[in-house]
Amino acid sequence: MTGGSRGIGAATARLAARRGYAVAITYRERADDAQRVVDDCRSQGVPAIALRGDVSVEADVLAVFDAVADRLGGLSALVNNAGIVAPQCRVADLDAARIERMLRVNVLGAFLCAREAVRRMSAGGRGGSIVNVSSRASVLGSPGEYVDYAASKAALDTLTVGLSRELAADGIRVNTVRPGLIRTDIHASGGRPDRVEQLSPTVPMGRGGEPDEVAAAILWLLSAEASYVTGTFLDVSGGR
Repeated sequence: MTGGSRGIGAATARLAARRGYAVAITYRERADDAQRVVDDCRSQGVPAIALRGDVSVEADVLAVFDAVADRLGGLSALVNNAGIVAPQCRVADLDAARIERMLRVNVLGAFLCAREAVRRMSAGGRGGSIVNVSSRASVLGSPGEYVDYAASKAALDTLTVGLSRELAADGIRVNTVRPGLIRTDIHASGGRPDRVEQLSPTVPMGRGGEPDEVAAAILWLLSAEASYVTGTFLDVSGGR
């Protein structure tokens, strides 16, 4: 689970532990939050570790996957959840540094993690499941807010399509969850901590979603219950 110290990542890690998974989460800065997630996972009687690393740095990704193999053994599931957003602005006001950082974390990071997961899941014909955490923004475009973020998530959608077809015969399933307006800290990162409340009236179900609701979708896609599901997009967005 990349980006597992808060929000959707933390909720997914905790639910995975309740379902009996050994859990490894990555974090970049929030060591205390990551440790709390690990403690909660261990309370379910499963092994759990937190590993510091920046998914946009290849050396960090390699170190994380090596540590997972050394400390937890084989790899059967990857949730590509780590991602960033930046303060709202129009495309005309974007600078190259912001765009590059967005793509390095949200796209390059996901590709590197998927690559390393595939190498390990393919070894010995083990197989496994990858879930990419995209966003409804990839469909809606986020005009006037975060077109760069939306574009980075659209790249994840394309990764899911191509990689799922590439790996289907190898017993590795690749799917995407696309959350909508979910109550997490990411909105504050974009300068609008009250964004969910403000936009809830635009959601057909009339409310924002909770991280646990996204986590449940992710765990279903990881599970044997979704054994004939690959290359699929599951929107968790209240109909928006």
